[in-house]
Amino acid sequence: MEKLRINPEKGMEFGVYTLGDHLPDPRTNTRISAQERLKQIIEMAKLAEDVGLDFFSVGESHQEYFTTQAHTVVLGAIAQATEKIKFGSSSTIISTLDPVRVYEDFATLDLISDGRAEIIAGRASRLGVFELLGYDIQDYEGLFEEKFELLMKLNQEEIVNWEGEFRAPLKDAQILPRPKNGSLPIWRAVGGGPNSAIRAGFNGAPMFLATLGGPAESFEYSIATYREALSRSGHNPKEFPVATAGFFYAAETTQQAFQEVYPHVNEGMKRTNGQGFPKQHFAQGMDPKNVMNIGSPDQIIEKILYQHELFGHQRYIAQLDFGGVPHDRMMRNIEMLGTKIMPKVREHLKK
Repeated sequence: MEKLRINPEKGMEFGVYTLGDHLPDPRTNTRISAQERLKQIIEMAKLAEDVGLDFFSVGESHQEYFTTQAHTVVLGAIAQATEKIKFGSSSTIISTLDPVRVYEDFATLDLISDGRAEIIAGRASRLGVFELLGYDIQDYEGLFEEKFELLMKLNQEEIVNWEGEFRAPLKDAQILPRPKNGSLPIWRAVGGGPNSAIRAGFNGAPMFLATLGGPAESFEYSIATYREALSRSGHNPKEFPVATAGFFYAAETTQQAFQEVYPHVNEGMKRTNGQGFPKQHFAQGMDPKNVMNIGSPDQIIEKILYQHELFGHQRYIAQLDFGGVPHDRMMRNIEMLGTKIMPKVREHLKK
């Protein structure tokens, strides 16, 4: 865990992630400018640091209703606007990028920030990026696996010799700059079934697990198979942290939280995924054993502790801004996460 900058004394690290969505507020059907949205994201990161959160991440999505396509540029602004908080991607779509360029960018971010940068590398959940950047969707799996393995190799070796199917070979290629401490934390983003979790284990990479909704128990198997794959490939699972990430929204009461956030999530899913989030399914998130951390602060504390009991994970990352959530509510949620929820969870974990 040390080389991945996870502090085990905290019991669990907490963070926030954004996909940089640029959606209208469904209550008013108005949308702020892309410039204002980008400034909001930087302000969110600054507040996350101020309230003591450990991590802030920004994803890329190359389609309408998003504004962090150049997510490394946004992370550069966050690196300059903050001093202590770790930051990274959520995720970098390595399938459609050049791993050498990605590594150069993040190593540079790491140097600018005095060693705070991390990479979370994932597949594309929105497939338009393949056509946009000139890749064949038929190569979806092959592109990701090859490029992720190359990214890991670049992290381990300064002089690289490599040959693959989808990129020109590297011969005695010197990869510069190097990060502050010689290497970067590189996580593998995992969603869906356990197959990708198993591959993460065989890669020897820490796992960033997306949890959109449903019973928390349904994700336990993926984490267990990930750790089993680590063991089978000669790694010590205790040295590889797991992060979970999913919807978060806190309000005075659980009912208020769901009433406030549901229109945003539903409309956001309609516009970006083509279909909404059925209200009856979303309401199941009020169950204490559901993986969505939406509710009163006390209920969210109970949920996170239950999830930690199941998963034994080391980091929880909250998505609290999806679907045109007003900026004041985003900031209020970051403050509640950092000042009311995180301290209580850590207090319980120390017992």
